[in-house]
Amino acid sequence: MTSTDQQPFLSIKDLKVHFSTEDGVVKAVDGLSFDLVRGKTLGIVGESGSGKSVTNLTILGLHNPDSTTVEGSIVLDGDELNGAPEKTLEKLRGNKMSMIFQDALASLSPYHTVGRQIGETYRKHTGCSKKEARDRAIEMLRRVGIPQPDVRVDDYPHQFSGGMRQRAMIAMALVCDPELLIADEPTTALDVTVQAQIMDLLKDLQQEFGTAIIFITHDLGVIADIADDVLVMYGGRCVERGTKEEVLRDPQHPYTLGLLSSMPALDGPVDVPLSPIPGSPPSLLNPPSGCRFHPRCAFAEKVADGLCSTERPPLEVVDGRGSACHLTPEQRRELFADFAGSRQH
Repeated sequence: MTSTDQQPFLSIKDLKVHFSTEDGVVKAVDGLSFDLVRGKTLGIVGESGSGKSVTNLTILGLHNPDSTTVEGSIVLDGDELNGAPEKTLEKLRGNKMSMIFQDALASLSPYHTVGRQIGETYRKHTGCSKKEARDRAIEMLRRVGIPQPDVRVDDYPHQFSGGMRQRAMIAMALVCDPELLIADEPTTALDVTVQAQIMDLLKDLQQEFGTAIIFITHDLGVIADIADDVLVMYGGRCVERGTKEEVLRDPQHPYTLGLLSSMPALDGPVDVPLSPIPGSPPSLLNPPSGCRFHPRCAFAEKVADGLCSTERPPLEVVDGRGSACHLTPEQRRELFADFAGSRQH
């Protein structure tokens, strides 16, 4: 995932996040590794329940230590975060690393003005005066494209439209110029025009500040627009990763193929039928043995000795390109040929 001449700003190694519940242990993330360099965007894609959001909340340390077990390494700019004191994480959250949450209305307090909420984050990390914090909030609202920011700074969240609330959330996340920005489906439920504006805004801000971005989504169209690299998650594990072009044009895992086959190709033939993935995502309380995708995989029977149902396929990575599948490269080329042909233009 990283180029050879750049050291990773964020490095995740064998991350496991397990929750204790009355019904048993939920293996929300089960052995995840990836690197991210400054100025690049990693798109994490997968169905609901695949472990995307849990991974990123864990990076920020936003989990209940009484019911959550976190194993593995989370290194941010050379500092290990797993097991770090809460005071250390508090200094980093909102400052060096920040997150844009999915639901802006639920994430913003209805009792305080938008400007106060943005300014509060800035005051906490800089110790500035209330006036300086207000001025900074106005500056950030202007930067994210809110009209009349010196007036709207005193409005409450319910007085903002959905797109404007999301911009306000971005302003709050960026008020301290974080070096790592995690965006958890920030364009969900927004119309396509506002979605495009927010994507352009994130790209402009990244270019200006060299921010490393993790973009969580289930929308491959969004991934195609914003990501440099892609990590595909299923059942708490990474099943495929590579550059955006590699993953979207030449998928190497049946799950990735299924995701791509279930969405139309705008530059391909209009008469190609969509092929949804059968079945449902696995229960992380009692996940399938072997490859977690094998109960839904159309190619599992192509692997000899029932290996898909008994043995976990390793994620073999070469030059940042990896896939966790028991199919041989030759089998993939043959079995995935119909998809490749349908996407030619």
